Amino acid sequence: MKIFLLVTLMCVAVIGCTQVDKNKHVKSTASGQGKPVVYQIFTRLYGNTNSTNKPWGTIEENGVGKFNDINEAALKSIKELGVTHVWYTGVPHHAVIRDYTAYGINNDDPDVVKGRAGSPYAVKDYYNVNPDLAENPANRLQEFEALIARTHAQGMKVIIDIVPNHVARSYQSLSKPAGVEDFGARDNKQVEYARDNNFYYVAGEDFEVPAPQNNYRPLGGESHPLSDGKFDEKPAKWTGNGSRLAQPKFDDWYETVKINYGVRPDGSKDFPELPARYAQQDVTAHAQFWQGKSVPDSWIKFRQIAEYWLAKGVDGFRFDMAEMVPVEFWSYLNSSIKQKNPNAFLLAEVYNPQEYRNYIRLGKMDYLYDKVEMYDSLKAIMQGKATTDVIASVQAGMSDIDEHMLHFLENHDEQRIASPEFAGSAEKAKPAMVVSALISRSPTMVYFGQEVGEAGALESGFGDPSRTTIFDYAGVPAHQRFMNGGKFDGGLLSAKEKELRGFYQQLLNLSLQQSGFAGKYLELHTHNLARAKGYDDKVFSFARWDKQQRWLIVSNFSAIEARQFELQLPVALMKAWGLQQGNYMIESRLGKQAKQFSLQVKGAAASVSLGLAPLESLVLQLAVD
Repeated sequence: MKIFLLVTLMCVAVIGCTQVDKNKHVKSTASGQGKPVVYQIFTRLYGNTNSTNKPWGTIEENGVGKFNDINEAALKSIKELGVTHVWYTGVPHHAVIRDYTAYGINNDDPDVVKGRAGSPYAVKDYYNVNPDLAENPANRLQEFEALIARTHAQGMKVIIDIVPNHVARSYQSLSKPAGVEDFGARDNKQVEYARDNNFYYVAGEDFEVPAPQNNYRPLGGESHPLSDGKFDEKPAKWTGNGSRLAQPKFDDWYETVKINYGVRPDGSKDFPELPARYAQQDVTAHAQFWQGKSVPDSWIKFRQIAEYWLAKGVDGFRFDMAEMVPVEFWSYLNSSIKQKNPNAFLLAEVYNPQEYRNYIRLGKMDYLYDKVEMYDSLKAIMQGKATTDVIASVQAGMSDIDEHMLHFLENHDEQRIASPEFAGSAEKAKPAMVVSALISRSPTMVYFGQEVGEAGALESGFGDPSRTTIFDYAGVPAHQRFMNGGKFDGGLLSAKEKELRGFYQQLLNLSLQQSGFAGKYLELHTHNLARAKGYDDKVFSFARWDKQQRWLIVSNFSAIEARQFELQLPVALMKAWGLQQGNYMIESRLGKQAKQFSLQVKGAAASVSLGLAPLESLVLQLAVD
């Protein structure tokens, strides 16, 4: 892989894209800075070399990845993909079914833990890390700090999760700094709501474990001293997804309890509201707005948590279910974070498109998941449920905020592309990945194993196949073949898997290194549907450019049929690019072999003859005079 990348970059530097009209000089383009690339690692799984994969298996049976497994070789392999930020998922100490009482940690009750390894989003101590991930649990925080340092040494930034909407039912911090109190330590439990309570209460009722569904039994039915269908919580708290029942339903987030941000049970706000004009104000103005304001206690607690991890060297956060927390809190927290680290990377999980602009402009998020619009659209196209026409409308609808909408095709919540439930083949993601990575100014995210076609087919315990487990101990087969026993050199990958990783490496490095992909955008699809014979709704095309670079991107989403057509450039693009009468040599920068094409400009028309194999994309670069 290293040799392949070196040769590719050398070819790029030498060839560039040239204009070959006899009246025009030859000129190559230079690389600049493109867009961030995030690599999500599910930390518990990433370094695990054990391939037993017994459902509900213990650490001794199935193994577990450690911080120390993510060594220099692993990080170099990630860096080679074109990654700028590594999101280590599942780092804060969450509820697990394992005896760590020797380290002063209370045992967790299987009746309110999902899986044996537990959900990473049921955090029980924000001031320490998951003991499963450490060689020596007593030194778990130091081992994570060493991983932060190793990641920084490779020139990459570190992101971890903060889950402001809910915590584990068993929350208790053993490691909190002096002056910090646990959630709920001062709550008045006799009332449903008080502004400075950290939780909501079902006053006068005790918590009851949900009635199981589909013959579910904790730990797959294995005997455990705490697994008795009961959990002591008096009075019951609201469940993380907002259920106000003392006995939540099985499909509720019953392992968690909801945090109170000063939103009364009737939905009204018990804190200062942010004036609408602050949508146009910067983070400094937002920080000044909150100076001297009285805010709910939960706001202060999460600001303390963020500041603690920033001081440890963490460079940013992925905020879980951010839309379930009021936007004013995000103004308060994110403006505080940016005063500490102006370059902090702040990514939020928000699924309501009607709220996107509020969370960006008022909440001061850097990036939101583009799940409901771009991801869902690309998935539907790959599954044959939609045409490429939808891409044009989605991107047009995001034109004012596109740089803030992080693109992805996999993450820990979504089905693996290669699973039968999604596409059944990792190859079918290639055109979608090209569009996802290059269509906008947004960052791109890849989930570990995606780049080698992991299928997520294992039955691991809690949860169903098609998604790699986030609740149990497991190995990840395709990724383990790349790991090659800890060498992280792809030595056990098949030829097809190596080719797929090479594709991701080439594409992500283009996105990262080439400044044109952070520049302007023009959709070419609609223009060509109406004018180009052979061009149809299985193809999508667009242009990207800045002062230094000009790009044409064309993708064929058909898995069975090739496409041949004359791609037409609209007059607006010809003017923007300053195209003159004559021929321009352009070259594909994606693929094993360089392909050259001739762009012909005749009067008010410009076109290039293209042929695309099934699932092929052409990323074509022109010279800039």
